[in-house]
Amino acid sequence: MTATLAARPPAPTIGFPNLLRSELTKLRSVRSTWWTAVFAALATIAVSVIICVQWRSNLLSGKDSLDGFDATLTSLNGLYLAQIAAGTLGVLVMSSEYGTGMIRATMAAVPQRRAVLAAKGVVFAGCTLLVGELLSFAGFAIGQAILSGAHASASLTDADALRATVGGGLYLTAVGLLGFGLGALIRHTAGALSAFFGILFASTVVVDLLPTSWRNALIDYMPANAGSQILTTVPTHSALGPWAGLGVLCGYAAAAIAVATVLITRRDV
Repeated sequence: MTATLAARPPAPTIGFPNLLRSELTKLRSVRSTWWTAVFAALATIAVSVIICVQWRSNLLSGKDSLDGFDATLTSLNGLYLAQIAAGTLGVLVMSSEYGTGMIRATMAAVPQRRAVLAAKGVVFAGCTLLVGELLSFAGFAIGQAILSGAHASASLTDADALRATVGGGLYLTAVGLLGFGLGALIRHTAGALSAFFGILFASTVVVDLLPTSWRNALIDYMPANAGSQILTTVPTHSALGPWAGLGVLCGYAAAAIAVATVLITRRDV
């Protein structure tokens, strides 16, 4: 007699949409998300107001002229401070779970580690893009209202001004994804933050110390210098255009995420 075993039904899969909802719940339920969002909002608006008020005063008093003046970039300067919040939150999205040990529960529930990484990245990028665009357009609107008193404001009907303002949200998202990739790669908050600030800021300082020929060849391709070209409307001396510069910054983020994607299945949790 041959015993026949009933076939076991396949194990139910969580599904990527459910995984996205899970990661969204995680992101919005931790205080660090809200604190960094508040910091980014305050930084963007406050710096925009301060710089635009100063420029309006200087223009009205004759201390400065409109020659070479970039009204759009002036109102978006707060994004340079907001990028610290975006990058820090990107690091924490991954490193905080490793630090608390929660990542073990996550991987036990969803053994497909790359799917977890992808879901975290998609949710973080989407939320950062939404907040980044809101802050960019808010900073632009407030800044131009201030500069209009000196007849120096720009309008979104100008294609370059619209591109730069939309680019503000894209820039914050790219910086945030750089932090996310480093957080997934290094998995320790302090180390990942050090790497993030080193790549985004210190790399430019180091390149500035190189011989002039080397410095001139490399400086435009440093992540912050390259990515910030998307925010400008007045031609600069950079070898990169706005979209090419943003592409270089995205390349740094993509490289970090790609290495993390390869290693996440080769290392212990």
